[in-house]
Amino acid sequence: MCGLCLVTSGPGATNAVTGIASAYMDSIPVVIFTGQVPTHLIGNDAFQEVDTVGITRPITKHNYLVKRTEDLARIIKEAFLIASSGRPGPVLVDIPKNVSVNTIDYKASKKVNLKSYKPTYSPNVKQLHNVVKLIKDAKKPVIFAGGGVILSKAARELTEFARTTQIPLTASLMGLGGFPGSDPLWLGMVGMHGTYRANMSIGECDLLIGIGVRFDDRVTGRTDVFAPNAKIVHIDIDPTSIRKNIPVTVPIVGDCKITLDQLNKLLKNEDLGDLNKKQKKWFDQIHRWKSTEPLAYNQKNVIKPQYVVEKLYQLTKGNAIITTEVGQNQMWAAQYYHYDQPNHFITSGGLGCMGFGLPAAIGAQLACPDKLVVDIAGDGSIQMNIQEMSTAIQYGLPVKVVILNNGFLGMVRQWQQLFYEKRYIATSLEHAPDFVKLAEAYGGLGLRATKPEEVVPVLKKGLSSKKTVIMDFVVEKEECVYPMIPAGAAATEMLLV
Repeated sequence: MCGLCLVTSGPGATNAVTGIASAYMDSIPVVIFTGQVPTHLIGNDAFQEVDTVGITRPITKHNYLVKRTEDLARIIKEAFLIASSGRPGPVLVDIPKNVSVNTIDYKASKKVNLKSYKPTYSPNVKQLHNVVKLIKDAKKPVIFAGGGVILSKAARELTEFARTTQIPLTASLMGLGGFPGSDPLWLGMVGMHGTYRANMSIGECDLLIGIGVRFDDRVTGRTDVFAPNAKIVHIDIDPTSIRKNIPVTVPIVGDCKITLDQLNKLLKNEDLGDLNKKQKKWFDQIHRWKSTEPLAYNQKNVIKPQYVVEKLYQLTKGNAIITTEVGQNQMWAAQYYHYDQPNHFITSGGLGCMGFGLPAAIGAQLACPDKLVVDIAGDGSIQMNIQEMSTAIQYGLPVKVVILNNGFLGMVRQWQQLFYEKRYIATSLEHAPDFVKLAEAYGGLGLRATKPEEVVPVLKKGLSSKKTVIMDFVVEKEECVYPMIPAGAAATEMLLV
C-alpha cells in the first residue's frame, strides 16, 4: 500500500514539505506529484516557480524532474516501486506544465529494473544462529520493537517470537501496536516518556534485540550509557541505520517479517525448556519496577488528562483507531491507551508535526469507514489544521476529536516549568476559540466537560454520534507528562514527579 499526493506548483509544493519530511522520518510510503512551470521557464523566476527537486532532496527517498512526456510512465512506475520497497519513504515527481498537457500513445512499460537499487530482504542465516545462541545464554533479555515491525506487517511473527522465548518486550512510539499492549510480556513504551520498568529494563538487560528501530535520541538518552551491560542485536532493512547511533554486537540486514519468520523456525528446533527458570529473577525484578513506579496520577476535583484517555480506552475496549496531534496529548495517548493491533495508533514520530492528528484521522476514517476513529488532541495542536473539520463534514466522516484543553502549548510549557523556572513565554492559549461553538459553526457536534463526573457522559455521547464531533475536556492546566528523561540524561535517570 502506497499513499498518493497531488499538489500544484509553488506554494502547493512548499506547503507539502512538512508532510513529506514527516513521511521521510517515519518511513511512510507515499508518491507526491507536484506541478511545475513549463520546462522553458525553469530558472527564470516564473510565477509560482520554486526548485521543488532541490528543496525536497534531503527529505525524500528519491525525486524526479520529468522533462519529457515520453518518460512519465516509466518514472511513475519507478517512483511507486522505490517508495514502497526496502525501507519505505516518500518519492517526489515534479511535472512541468508542458509535460503534463502533452499527449502520447501509452505503452505499458517493462518490469522496473533499477540496477543501483536492490534492497536486501533475506537475512544472513549465520547471524540468525548467533542470535539464537545469545538468547539461550541470556539471563536478562529484552526485545525492543519499532515502526519497522508494523511497516513490514510483522506483528504476528513478533508476537510468536516473544511468546516462544518468553522475552519481555518494549517498543518505540512508532512501534506501538506491533505487540499486544495487554500481554503480560509487555513493558510499555520506552524512551523519554516511556514507563519506568521499560527504561530500567533497557538499562539492566544483558541482551537487547532491536527489531525495526533507529535507536533515535528520544529512546536512548545518553548513548554512551545506553544498555551498558547488553549485547545488542539490530535487525533492520536499512543497512545505514545499523550502528548509526549505537554499537551493535550482531547486525542483521533484512526485512523484519522475513527475519522473524526464519528466527521462529530456528527456535522450534531448540530446547528452550530452562529459559524461564534462568530468567525468573529477571521477571521478579521487572515486576518490582512495575509495582513500585507504575504509571499513575491523582484524580481529584479537576479533570486529569490521563483520566480522559483511560476512560476513552475503557469505553472503546481498545477497538478504535487513535490518531494524535503532537505534544503532551500524544504522550498520554501512548501511555494510557493500550494497543493490541498494528495500525491502530497513527502519529507523527520522527518530525513531531503539530496539526497531524485531524488530517490523519480523516484519512483513517476514509480507509476504514466502519471503524471508530478518534483524534486525541491538544488545544494548541488542533488549531494548526482545524480547517479540515470542513473536509470531514463535507464527506460525512464521523471522526471524533478529543481535546485535552489545558490552556497551554503543554509540552513546551512543561519544559519551561521544569527547566526554565516557569518563565512561560508564548505558550499561553487563554484566547483560544470556543471549540464547542467552532464545531457547531462547521456543522458538527460540540461537547464540553469541565468536571470529572462529566467525562464519561461526554465521551459516551460523542462516541455514539454519527456526526463529526469535537469533545472539549478542560483539564489540569499544569499537568506534566511523567516519567521524563531530561535532555542529556541517561535512560535510567528519569524524573518521576
